Formats: sequence, structure tokens, C-alpha cells
Amino acid sequence: MSNTDAIEQTIAFVKEILQNAEGGHDWFHIQRVFKNSLLIAKDEKKADPLVVGLGALLHDIADAKFYDGDETVGPKMAKEFLVSIQIDEKVIDHVVKIIENISFKGGNFKQKFKSIELDIVQDADRLDAIGAIGIARCFNYGGFKNRKLYDPDIEPNMNMSKEQYKKNDSPTINHFYEKLLLLKERMNTKSGKKLAEKRHEYMEGFLQQFYDEINGRA
Repeated sequence: MSNTDAIEQTIAFVKEILQNAEGGHDWFHIQRVFKNSLLIAKDEKKADPLVVGLGALLHDIADAKFYDGDETVGPKMAKEFLVSIQIDEKVIDHVVKIIENISFKGGNFKQKFKSIELDIVQDADRLDAIGAIGIARCFNYGGFKNRKLYDPDIEPNMNMSKEQYKKNDSPTINHFYEKLLLLKERMNTKSGKKLAEKRHEYMEGFLQQFYDEINGRA
């Protein structure tokens, strides 16, 4: 099977699985991460384009937050699909490791695996968590979980364990400090870091406007 055929079959599979997904983790999120991964990969000549493409397309096929925190569902589902379309075993193993290690998990999670392909897909995923899209996704998910927008009496928790992060139900605005504003400094690739700069600045401007309005200054 050609790389193009493998990618096309994977796109069709992901679209079907995620057709009723929450708005911030739907096919359009996957599509953006896929496109950003290909963009970043252009500057990383050593990266395997098939691993990057499949990793991007399957990285959120079963996000643990929608499966009671079970982190085994996504890798298992991805592996079963890739086996079914007869992808090379080494490629499957690499893609599964990307899915297992891509998540932020409170920032205190130590990756057990490292590769340039993981770096690329992780950067692309993090880019979709910041900037205008990131803000929209953040509040969309907060609404999905029925969280408060803002509560000055609940401060951001900057030292959460992975388990605390998964169970965190603090106001949506706190998530900017607990994750989104931290991502610029955690980008892996030169291209990822450059792309993150503008999106980070946009979030800072949004927060300034938000607090101006909260405090009656605008």
C-alpha cells in the first residue's frame, strides 16, 4: 500500500469515528493538527512523513478524557486499525508510542519515548491549543464540562500531578495558566517555536481584555 493510500484510508476512518465528537476534539481538530504537522515536518528532513501523518491523524482517536481517563483505548484502537490496513509493524509501533506520549498531562509527565516525529506531532497539537483556536477550544470544553468561566477565589494550581490534572474541574480561565500559557516554552522544534510566538501573544492580549472587562475598565 502506498503512503497516500494509507493516509486516505486513515482520514476516512478518523472522520467516521469522530463524527459525533466534542467540538474541540473533532475531525477539524485532527485536520488542523495534520496540516500543522506537515508544515513543521518540511523543516525536519529526517522525519518519516508516513509516521508523522498517521501519528497526527490518530493522536486523538480516543482521547482519555472522554473514556473515564483510560489511556489505553486510543493506542489500542489505532493499532487495530493500522494492522487492519497492513501498515508495517515498525511504523505501527512508532505511531502507538506517539499517541501514548503526546499529551500534556499537567506538564509533570515524563515521556518514555522520544523521536523527531513525536516532537513534530506534539508541537502541531500544542499549536492547536493556543491562539484564537486554542481560546475557542478551551471555552468550548469548559462549557462541555459545565465549568465556571471565572472565579477569583479559585487560583490556578501550577503543581498538579497527572492524576490531579485529569480530574481538575477549576474555572476555564485557570486553564490558561495551568497549561495554555506554558506551551510556548515547551515547543520542541524551531518551526513550532516560531509559530507559537504569535498565538501566545494573542492569548496574552485576550486575557488583558478579559480582566479589563471583569474589572470594569473596558
